[in-house]
Amino acid sequence: MIQKNEFSILQEKDILVASIDIGTNSTHLLIAEINLDLKTFSIKFTDKSTTRLGEKDEEGNLTEESIQRVLYTLKRFKEYCKSNGVEHLVTAATSAVREAPNGRNFIKRVQSDLGIQIELISGSEEARLIYLGVLSGMALADESYVIIDIGGGSTELILADNKDAIALTSSRVGAVRLKNDFFDSESITKERFEFLRTFIQGSLEPSVGKIKRRLQEGKVVSMIATSGTAISLGNLISSDLGEPKQKMHGYKFRKESLKIVLEKLLKLPSSEIKKIPSLSERRAEIIIPGALILNTSMDMMDFNELTISERALREGLVVDWMLRKGIIKNEFNIQSNIRKTTIVHQARKFGVDKERSEKITDIAFQIYDQTKNIFHSGIDSKAKDLLWAACKLYSCGKYVNIGSYHKHSWYLIKHCELLGYSQSETNIIASIARYHRKTLPKKRHDSWQSLMTKEDKTLVLEMSLILRLAASLDQRPAKVISSLKIKLLKNILLIELLPFNSDQDILLEKWNLELCKNVIKEQKNLELKVV
Repeated sequence: MIQKNEFSILQEKDILVASIDIGTNSTHLLIAEINLDLKTFSIKFTDKSTTRLGEKDEEGNLTEESIQRVLYTLKRFKEYCKSNGVEHLVTAATSAVREAPNGRNFIKRVQSDLGIQIELISGSEEARLIYLGVLSGMALADESYVIIDIGGGSTELILADNKDAIALTSSRVGAVRLKNDFFDSESITKERFEFLRTFIQGSLEPSVGKIKRRLQEGKVVSMIATSGTAISLGNLISSDLGEPKQKMHGYKFRKESLKIVLEKLLKLPSSEIKKIPSLSERRAEIIIPGALILNTSMDMMDFNELTISERALREGLVVDWMLRKGIIKNEFNIQSNIRKTTIVHQARKFGVDKERSEKITDIAFQIYDQTKNIFHSGIDSKAKDLLWAACKLYSCGKYVNIGSYHKHSWYLIKHCELLGYSQSETNIIASIARYHRKTLPKKRHDSWQSLMTKEDKTLVLEMSLILRLAASLDQRPAKVISSLKIKLLKNILLIELLPFNSDQDILLEKWNLELCKNVIKEQKNLELKVV
């Protein structure tokens, strides 16, 4: 890769950085575009190859076959990066390489043959990078988190919050290692199952003990799971519950659901597990060992629920690179405004008019503040935040087509990467944008069906009504309306529009606002009067 000095890096607007994770089971590539204005990054491309580096010989050395698979993959990844303008590459190798007697020779060989420098990271450094990756993709509340990453050869457990990693641990138990050492038959007996649980408990005990000792008494603790194992199990659980297919980032599932899926998997022969659509053949081989590790860890630490993060080590390598280059000053920088930066980034990506979206946000907030107990209760603390996000992105569908742009906006928002927002919150933001104009929700609409709960649907109805009113006043590029006043007189909703200039003709705004009469009548049984 072409190297640049730090000064030249900071002169660019967007930087393409690639990270490669050489794991026990797979070798992964991630290409990220770093935005220097927002001090954040977006993922442009990912790829992986099942290189099975963890398949070692009797002395524990990396086999020539597995080394050749990795060399071929790394060569392909390097060529892809070169052809797509990637100028900075960071590569890390984890447990398979650090434990193999010939691991360092492998690293020298990659350097000699391909010119790629590999960082051989320790278990605790791997845990730190996983923490950075999670920070870059989730808005953590003011509480403690136990992050678990089940890899092929090791399992990392991290105790952290939104400002610091408190405990970084790594255990030599992973899905591939467990499969290679103990799974030699089609089915698992009850006795074998109990033995495996005991073995996993013993392997995880030092890490769990360290985390429990450092937990603050009375502090709320939640669990986050990363890695392919957690994502695959999330897909299986979601399917088992009959839920619509969805992104796994931010998806929550309960331990009871995990146990049900695990019990079903244990009853299936390996040939049937390989037929499960959401599992690749290689993932199918290690899904039971991975599920056993996750289930046992939840039992040991008394967690009944966890949240999935799709970001982990590879994203952590990008964050660490940004830290080393001075693009961000500390890891808290990438966490503190994660929701704001991801919304701003997506708005810019889809060419949203910044000035007009700010105008709409201002008007929408005025309506929100003045319609408590009229349009909404004001109890849901997240409502205003989700309304803000919808105001910033509601017109992004114009990037596709002006006609029915609200429908395009729903699709783009639902399928873009909104970091810091859960899947249900993303669905709410998308649906607020969808229903800010034209028809009200219908049962057959995919956008309405995507909303998980009755409370989510109520929030969408309330916030989309506010956005509808605000958007109706956006009829010219210039900012005409300075403020508005709302009063409820019996069953009449009186809205007074105040222009910047007293002689300003606001007939166009008044006419468009009055087009909302029928919706207000249908939703709130109120008569609208505009003055």
